[in-house]
Amino acid sequence: MIDVSVTVSLADVSSYRPGEPVPAEYFTRFHETGDSGNAVMFNPPRFRHHVAVGESPADMAEQAIAPMLARHGAELLDEVDILIVHTQLPETWFVGNGGEVAARLGIVPEWLIDLHNGGCASFVYAVKLAREIMQSTPAKSALIVNIANTAGQLFDQDQVRPLAQAAVPGDGAGVAWLTRSDHSPILDIEARHLPQYAGEMTLVSDPPRRHWQSGPGQMHIGFTEAGIAKVLNRGNEIVPEVARAVCGRLEVPPGDVDLLVTNQPNRKFLENWRDSLGVPAERHPDTFEECGNLFGVAMPLTFDHAVTSGQVPDGSLVLFAGFAHAGDFAAAAAVRWNGRLSPRDGSC
Repeated sequence: MIDVSVTVSLADVSSYRPGEPVPAEYFTRFHETGDSGNAVMFNPPRFRHHVAVGESPADMAEQAIAPMLARHGAELLDEVDILIVHTQLPETWFVGNGGEVAARLGIVPEWLIDLHNGGCASFVYAVKLAREIMQSTPAKSALIVNIANTAGQLFDQDQVRPLAQAAVPGDGAGVAWLTRSDHSPILDIEARHLPQYAGEMTLVSDPPRRHWQSGPGQMHIGFTEAGIAKVLNRGNEIVPEVARAVCGRLEVPPGDVDLLVTNQPNRKFLENWRDSLGVPAERHPDTFEECGNLFGVAMPLTFDHAVTSGQVPDGSLVLFAGFAHAGDFAAAAAVRWNGRLSPRDGSC
């Protein structure tokens, strides 16, 4: 049974950007005419980061949590009861990379979850799952690990790189630490599945084949002009909807939140969301120009950057919001942020 009297807080965040920044020209010089390069969906960022050859999801997770462990010490890992890992491109078939991440961190959590859905909003979905586990079990703390690793692998293939879609994604990793405490409480969460759109994000090749079959054509995302228009319309609607649902229950106008942190598919979505919610640009940080579309990593990495750069004063009301894939999931969460949890604050 869920015990809502148990308060769960976002205690800390940290992140990792692999390698040196990759400029837009790395892709745009190969762009073919006739592709959907002029679509707002694929207007490229100035830079993005790519995973190195042979760099695994566990490598990325280890790098992402390193700043957090430097602040709190390795003993933080001793009390982790829940590990939720979302890997954009799982490299361990069937089981995902959660076990590999746990082994690398040297932990054996009671709850080990490979979260394969939620996409660009998987951070919020993982926060919801972790909070509800902590409110219904004795679990005291959770780690959420988001890994984006397709930019330097799938989108950097020589047949895919000329496509406009290839210039937008970036790689990176983000980690969040949740604890039983009232330090920076998670105030409310809205999560909505729209499964009727789940089959619209497809992987294609030329000639066609299944992803596990060998063949000459390299896999990429099967965008069409009609499909892009649908995704843009859905994204413009469902992200403000879930954000307003959370703000409504908190009785706070969306425009009054201190910080809006979203996923970052492209510049147009970012602009449309803050305009719809009445949030000025200075209160809607993003890392799109430096990192591109980070998918599920965008929220924790951007929030980590905002906290580290002093953009989030103690007491700030932070609203996380985003959607996934072609619109099959959307979620929002509100947190009253009071700074990174320090050892003297305790975790229970």
